[in-house]
Amino acid sequence: MTDLSTTYLGLQLRSPLVASAGPHTGNPAMWQRLEDAGAGAIVLPSLFEEEIEHDAFTREQAYDFNADQFGEAQSFLPALDLPDVGPSRHLALVEQARERLGIPVIASLNGTSPGGWVRYAKHLADAGAHAIELNLYDSVVDPSISAADAERRYAELVEEVKAEISIPLAVKLSPWFTAMGNFAERLQTAGADGLVLFNRLYQPDIDLETLEVVPRLSLSTSAEVRLPLHWIANLFGSVRCSLAASSGVHDGADALKLLLAGADVVMSTSALLQHGPEHLRVMERFLRDWMMERDYDSVNQLRGSVSRGNVPDPQVYERANYYQVIHSWRPTSHR
Repeated sequence: MTDLSTTYLGLQLRSPLVASAGPHTGNPAMWQRLEDAGAGAIVLPSLFEEEIEHDAFTREQAYDFNADQFGEAQSFLPALDLPDVGPSRHLALVEQARERLGIPVIASLNGTSPGGWVRYAKHLADAGAHAIELNLYDSVVDPSISAADAERRYAELVEEVKAEISIPLAVKLSPWFTAMGNFAERLQTAGADGLVLFNRLYQPDIDLETLEVVPRLSLSTSAEVRLPLHWIANLFGSVRCSLAASSGVHDGADALKLLLAGADVVMSTSALLQHGPEHLRVMERFLRDWMMERDYDSVNQLRGSVSRGNVPDPQVYERANYYQVIHSWRPTSHR
């Protein structure tokens, strides 16, 4: 029997197919379907730094309303029908998932600044998370902040979060770093047990009717898989930490390419939203069939076999590939 098991962040997973953070993993009604379909683990939706701050500010405003006008208002806390603030909803979600699932549950934190709020990482760990994914979702638009400043801030954030927890820590990155290899090693030194490549940054759009800046959500496509493939193939063997591929994983072929490049696990959200949790079975069947046809006994046997360090010409993952791609196009007709 083909062995699809893998190790990610020191956790033993029955499959390299992971359901990444999204509507499905945040919906308890979907959890069992994901596990039954073959997910090796699930990543719960992120706890956002901005959400914590916004909820706390909202409650503070409500309690302070008219407090300076009535003396009695300062002697009691009003009974307000307000939603739970801070991490309580996420902690409850972690506890439920840990209780109901037999696969690893990874909690997610989304933040950009070191500070006291990283203690919530410990709360998520105490709630039962097997690991934490720190999502560095940030676009540095301030021209006074240098690349070195931004990278130092991220490394400090990783150090602070790691200091609060005893469970594994993965760091999910955007692709916008000048020297990705160096930064990957720096994060590893700071305490990252794994890297997730890459985050999909959702750029805003302009509504031409209202002239308002509006959010636009577009699901990924398989074409996006080439970016994480490129960097995982380059990082495999040069970093010790786990490597997870994200963005553009829509079918078994996408997953297989990333494993061949060196990924320990591949993560999918958009494909599962489009086709349902059971799409994991289709992806797994493709992996098994391909491996059996080529006499691969396990995922460990094939992982990284087409990484930069294991191909005859490593330059295919460097600038030479740019030249080759540009000159590979051939017109089908002339007009």
